[in-house]
Amino acid sequence: MTLRRRIALLTVIGVLCAGTIAVVAGVLGGATGTGSAGVADSTAGSAATGSPADGSAVVAFYGDSYTRGTGASSRAARWSTIVCAERGWTEVNPSTNGLGFVNNRANLPGPDLVDQVIKAQPDIVISTMGLNDNFVMPGRADDVRAAIDTDFTELKKALPHTRFIIVEPFWYTDERPESVERIIGWVRDAAVAIDADYIPGASHWMDGHPEWKAADNLHPNDVGYREIAVRMDAELAKLGL
Repeated sequence: MTLRRRIALLTVIGVLCAGTIAVVAGVLGGATGTGSAGVADSTAGSAATGSPADGSAVVAFYGDSYTRGTGASSRAARWSTIVCAERGWTEVNPSTNGLGFVNNRANLPGPDLVDQVIKAQPDIVISTMGLNDNFVMPGRADDVRAAIDTDFTELKKALPHTRFIIVEPFWYTDERPESVERIIGWVRDAAVAIDADYIPGASHWMDGHPEWKAADNLHPNDVGYREIAVRMDAELAKLGL
């Protein structure tokens, strides 16, 4: 059974379960709801979602809101968690809204994401970072390029036995400023420099599908995250994972 079919089956089961819960809540006095983006904003950032004590691979994600799951109805609906559940991986996902290699870096309230990823001592690191750096281009182009090289070099040095998978940075509109391709090129070159696996094409995965967007028209909704999970699943399978 393909991941798409498994997701569809789980979605049906989830809807049936949710319907049962809603009926029970109605009998008990009525249920309240919140917008999907709000739910994800309050729950999506996470450390490990399972225990590595069971021998599963620990996979750390280095990314922004598209990997944090902003716009999804729950943590379980984001693509990273779907992919980890499919493979039995322990997920460590400190991905942060608005973050880039440079953008908003000085505004982090806690430890830098690179430090959090290293602390997890993961078996695999999956990086999707880069989208938000378009908003400081071209003025800080040199800083962005240097930061990409520095982050990946630091991660590789601290985690010499970890497998690195660098994903082409996501993009969220069909219109693409010139900076998108520049940053993609820098990320690809940095991936080669640390001998990482590279997944191309992710900046186009949302192209032509406005129905995959959440109410903010910026982030994926649950359908969009499922589609990203399907695409990511196929790419990871090509890499033998």
